This record gives sequence, structure tokens and C-alpha cells, in this order.
Amino acid sequence: MKTRTPLVVALAAGTAAAASMVAIAGQANAQPSGPSGAPAAAKAASALVAGRPQLLHATADDAFVQRPVISSGGLQYVPYDRTYKGLPVIGGDFVVVTDNAGRTKYTSVAQSRPIGELSTTPKLTEAAALAIAKKQLKTVSNVEGTTLVVVTTEGAPTLAWESTVRGTSAEGPSRLTVDVDAATGKVVRTREHVMDAIGTGTGWINGSVSLNTTQSGSTYSLRDPNQTSLTCQDAANNTTFSGPDNDWGNGNGTSRETGCVDAFYSAQKQTAMLSQWLGRNGQNGNGGAWPIRVGLNDQNAYYDGTQIQIGKNTANQWISSADVIGHEYGHGIDDNTPGGISRGGTQEFVADTLGTATEWFANNPNDAPDYQIGEEVNLVGSGPIRYMYNPSLAGHDNCYSSSTPGQGVHAASGPGNHWFYLLAEGTNPTNGQPASTRCSGSGAITGLGIEKAIKIMYNAMLMKTSSSSYLKYRTWTLTAAKNLFPGSCTEFNTVKTAWDAVNVPAQTADPTCDGGTTPPTTPPSTPPTGCTGTNTADVTIPDAGSAVYSDIAISGCGRKASSTSTVAVDVVHTYRGDLRVDLVAPDGTVYNLKATSSSDSADNVNTTYTKNLSTEDANGTWRLKVQDVYSADTGYINSWSLTI
Repeated sequence: MKTRTPLVVALAAGTAAAASMVAIAGQANAQPSGPSGAPAAAKAASALVAGRPQLLHATADDAFVQRPVISSGGLQYVPYDRTYKGLPVIGGDFVVVTDNAGRTKYTSVAQSRPIGELSTTPKLTEAAALAIAKKQLKTVSNVEGTTLVVVTTEGAPTLAWESTVRGTSAEGPSRLTVDVDAATGKVVRTREHVMDAIGTGTGWINGSVSLNTTQSGSTYSLRDPNQTSLTCQDAANNTTFSGPDNDWGNGNGTSRETGCVDAFYSAQKQTAMLSQWLGRNGQNGNGGAWPIRVGLNDQNAYYDGTQIQIGKNTANQWISSADVIGHEYGHGIDDNTPGGISRGGTQEFVADTLGTATEWFANNPNDAPDYQIGEEVNLVGSGPIRYMYNPSLAGHDNCYSSSTPGQGVHAASGPGNHWFYLLAEGTNPTNGQPASTRCSGSGAITGLGIEKAIKIMYNAMLMKTSSSSYLKYRTWTLTAAKNLFPGSCTEFNTVKTAWDAVNVPAQTADPTCDGGTTPPTTPPSTPPTGCTGTNTADVTIPDAGSAVYSDIAISGCGRKASSTSTVAVDVVHTYRGDLRVDLVAPDGTVYNLKATSSSDSADNVNTTYTKNLSTEDANGTWRLKVQDVYSADTGYINSWSLTI
């Protein structure tokens, strides 16, 4: 526990019924004046969530945790997780999309109904649930932990024990998260973290390439000097390749070091593509990646949330070229955008789009960019394993149907890959790429090019929730195109036509495009009169100093305040236990909302408090009073709302 130095030795204790908690990452010490971009988005999303709009399907026991804002293409994406009575809600996530000024443009919500009243006391023991989770694998080598959660993605909200176990399944290596009903012992949900797919090329495909390596003294290593978590290692001992010179590999595809040459090269090309085309900082979005390990004794490659494992083809050549590396890291990007790994049969096509974009960005003449997956590997002697322009060449469906989500993940990628090809290249490309056909409709489709196509795809991923599906990706990509290109409907119409062409049906949530010249606006933050009000002006809170105030004047509410009045408080401050928060009525009466606590080290206060104010006249100036009682941390009042 952190030792605090008190300014005031004793303060009156208070109680609070927490209805909404928003932790704003990365802004604890900020004191913006007229913020724009990410700060404006965080502030606008915080205000929206504090109002608990119906679209969130929130109950009084729900709380919301804001994650770091993601910026792309002039848009800001603010992801949120949900808790219920303090437990994580699987399927309770959502994303608020704003422009740089903080105007809300779209809100994507996974949950479709309120949780209601749900007991959080399990009938099944943790040990019994873990035993059930272990039975989902053939062998178990490690258990990462078990915790109580609420699952809303599979029918009625359910209290469950969630365990993550490592081992092997019938398909090979596995890292599996299992949710077991805490009352019945039924497995309600599983999530496989090992995403396996084969991409093109091996270490002997790309030829002579430049690598950005690290030097320490007289030793060099395959570690990126700027993105230090990006390394290439020998899977036999998970040791990063190193040596006395900066010359790597021998051109022999069976050499693990040679396999690492092109793996490392391809990963660095993807990092550059993410930055230059998409504005993303590294594969994990935070300047980092995961180690690549060459040496998997299997005709496969996979990402499992902690690493990239690279296997070999039947000729024992390591399969680490641009689109296999781009694809596997694509799973990691998918895993580290809102909502986690895509579901509903979409996960492999999502990774294929990122792998293909990596290959096009690299534009290496030894592995010319195309829309085939695995064309250089010849994994089992039958050529490419997927064809985006004509998935049926690999036995996959070109066209979407109701059975697509239930197919194997690789087979289910067909319609999505076909859609992406039509979006990027169209039906009759003029750049030497193959012609493609429509499943329905008529007329030629003119593609937008790979850079625009992946930008639309990536921005759709930033709206993704844990309830992703083909149908939702249609809505998200249409919304992304409309938001990214507000002065044009060309991109929007191409996205729509391509989805229509692969038979993904229109959805009621799909936006329309009229040129996009009038951006949507959020409702007024402060009604001019009535029994509610909001103050969004920032007020700096001095460290271990005197109290500060933020005022709301209520007029036009000619009655007493309610016995269930609510005060929604958004304070950005590291170590929130430093803070005492009070509501001061117009007659000077003080109502404590939050007491100090030397053991509450979490950041930020964003909570809706319910207070009995029935003895107070509603009209008048109400004041939010905040005092930092301990030293070492600073912050500011972001906004607050009063409904009386």
C-alpha cells in the first residue's frame, strides 16, 4: 500500500452508490484548455457514458471502464469495458467514435439488453469449474487462472467461472479461455487464442534485405532497436538470434536463422505500414509486438496472444514471408483492437487483409504482391491455400450464406476475402491482378486500391465489439467509409456494392450516404432550464491544496429536489484515494459523495452518486467541491452533471 501524507487528519466518512465508473487512461495529469483529438474524444465519451443513454443497456449495477483512445484517419475511437457488481462482463464492451472536436459520430455496443438482477454468488466451486475447463483440451500443460465473470454473449446473462488453459487440442497447440456456468457447470463459451494459418514465402523468398537490428557492444541481435519487443528467436530455446557481425542467414530455407531474416524483415515492413497507412503505433497499438519464434515442428504457423510461432512446409523450409508474418501479427492486431479476436467466421479473413496489405506495402520483387495466400510456400504440394479473388479455387465459398459463420474458420474466410478483393481491386483490375466475379447483381466494380481498402477495414476493426460477425462488419465498414471520406460517397458505395456482390445482406443499422457534408452532433450538454444541468469546464485540482469548486445553476425547476437525485462526477486524477468530493446545496448544506482512502490507488473518479436531497429547493446554484488531501498526485475536474 502506498504511504500517503495527509493534509487533513480526519474527515467525515461518506458512502456512495457507484453506478458508473470511467477510468480515463493516460490523462491523469493533463489540464487541457480547449482539447482536441484524443483528449476531446475521451471527454465527450465520458460525458456520454455519464448520462447512461438507453443504447448502453445499463443497470444501476453496471460500471464502465474507459480504455485508451485510438486515433486513425482523423477519427477517435474510445473503447469501454463493462463490469456488473464489480465483475467483468464478457460481451458488455462498446466503442464511442468521435471526430477530432469530440462530436459523437457512432456508438457500437455489443450488449443487446440489460443484465437485470443477477446473483453473483456461484453454486459451483472454482476447482470444479477449472476441472471442466481442463476437459476441453486433450492435454493441459498450464493454467493461467480462474475468475468470476458475467457472460452476455450467449443468450441470457450468466454468472460463470472463466479459466484460461494451455495445452493441445485435436487441432494442435491451444491456449483456450473457457467460461463455465457457475450454477450448472455447462460450458457457455470458449475462446481459442491460438490463431493458425499459413502465409506466403519463406526465408529464402525475399532475398537480400535490410534489417534494423540492435547492437550491444560487439554483439548484434535480431531485436528492433525502436520496437524492442519485436524480436526473432529460435523456437528450440526462445533465444533471440545474435552474433558478432550484422550479416544474417545463408539463403537456405531450412535454416532457422534464414527463416528469421524474412520474418524480421516482414514484421518491420508491417510496422511501417501500420504507421504510414493506418496511423497505428506498432502491432499492439502501444509501440510493441510479440516475439517471432522460428522452429515449430508442424506445417503451420500461429499467434496465441504471447508469441508468433512459425513452422515449415513439407520440404522443411520455414514459412516466414510477408503475408504469413503479416497474417499472424494481423491476429494480434485484431486481438488488440476493441472487442478482441473477431468472431462469427470473420477472424481469418480479417487477418488475411492485414497480411495482404503487409505484402503490398513491402512490394518485394522476390515475392511480388498479390491476393493469394501461401502461393510461395507450396505447403503440401498443391500451391496457394487461399485465393481472395476466387476463394472457390481452394474449396471455400465465394458467397455468404447463413451457414458461413458455422463453417471452419478458414473455410468461412471466403466471402470476406472475396469482398476485400472487390473493394481493393474490383471485378476487372487494370494492374495485372486477376478478374473477379459477383455472386449477385450486375455491373463492374471499380476498386479503391489496397491502401484505402485496408484503411476502411482497420477503422471498422476499431468499432468492433465482442459480438462481431459478417453482418456487423458490413455496418462497421460502411460507417468507416462514411466517416473517413465525409465529402464523398464513392468509397461508401464501393464498400456497399462489394458486400452486396458477395451476398452479405443489408442491415437495419447500416448508414446511408448523402455526401457526408453535415456531421452529426451530440445533444446539448446543458439544457437551458429544467431540473438537470451539466458543467464541462475543466477545473484544476491543486496537489494537497485547498478545495476547488464547479457550479451548476438550476432554474425552472419549481419544486423540492428528489430523494433519488443523481450526481454524475468525472474527475481525472491519479490515486483517487487522495480526493474528497462533496455536493454543496444552494443553502450551503454539504453532502459528502466520496471520502478519502489511503488504500484506493486506482486512477480517476467517474461515478454517478444517488443522494436524498428532498429537503432542498431545486432552484439555485449547486456546487461540486473537490479537495486533494494527500500529496504526490494531481488532476482536474473534467465535468459533472446534476439531476434533481
